[in-house]
Amino acid sequence: MDVSRYATHSPCSDPRHHAPLLAAVAPDPASLHAAVTNAVVHYRAGATAATPDQLDDVDRRWTASILDAVVERSPGPLDAPRSSERQVGGCCRDHSLLAVAVLREHGVPARTRLGFADYLGTDGFHHDHVVVERHDGARWVRSDPELGPDDVAFDPFDLPTGEGSPFETAAEVWTAYRAGRRDLADHGAGPDLPWLTGPGFVQRYVLADLAHRQRHELLLWDVWGAAALPGAAPDERAVALTDRVADLTLQADAGDRTAEAALTVLWATDDRLRPGRYVTTWSPTGRLGWTDLVARRTGWAAVPRDAALVG
Repeated sequence: MDVSRYATHSPCSDPRHHAPLLAAVAPDPASLHAAVTNAVVHYRAGATAATPDQLDDVDRRWTASILDAVVERSPGPLDAPRSSERQVGGCCRDHSLLAVAVLREHGVPARTRLGFADYLGTDGFHHDHVVVERHDGARWVRSDPELGPDDVAFDPFDLPTGEGSPFETAAEVWTAYRAGRRDLADHGAGPDLPWLTGPGFVQRYVLADLAHRQRHELLLWDVWGAAALPGAAPDERAVALTDRVADLTLQADAGDRTAEAALTVLWATDDRLRPGRYVTTWSPTGRLGWTDLVARRTGWAAVPRDAALVG
């Protein structure tokens, strides 16, 4: 399987003039963990409440923009310790995208994967999450750059895989739900956010995982095409499309090259899957935006805070 396309930058992972910052980070999992957790703090899970600037940071979809803020607030290597208020606000997507950007800067094939984790602090709940996959020459190795070896009972630098593992891909979760093996009431952004749980939420992540697989690492709260809107259920056509994407994703993850090629063809030929130039951005800041991915601009209109998507 040719994985070379994952060794070069996508528009989202491209650091632009900050390439030396990424090149200075060694591409091993421990170094990636130190770099991304010193540069970016989770806007909901940090030790202190996020500042107004850090809340605004969550909509910085481009690695170059994230690094702009890092350098402005606390110049120095990415792995240099920073006080919490000088870190950039973000979420798991930003930690993982930054790790992928470092790997790609070193020519290592890497990509982000979307799914659900059962180890993020709420017993019995599966939180939406983004992790990293890097290709070691023989296989895709999955890791969680937010975690160190002492944080969990399993190896965060080589995550277990498959249905029932601590991190399950969105395709695995959706397939289990469709087969009657899973109730999705406990899958989403958090048990305190019931409008951001359930089939519609997971369905959107199946399609977003495909986008990330195709090197379109958009925000977790970007919505386009056949993805269900916040709080809504997908229609029958969207369900059928999601079933197809999930099935091919599982086969491709198992090493089926024909399925991998079919995913790429489906992505290229079905307009419901590709974000195109514009996406709708339901920011957790409580704003609704229309983002021009070419101009790298978002126009905002206020919406009720409980309509936001939370990562």
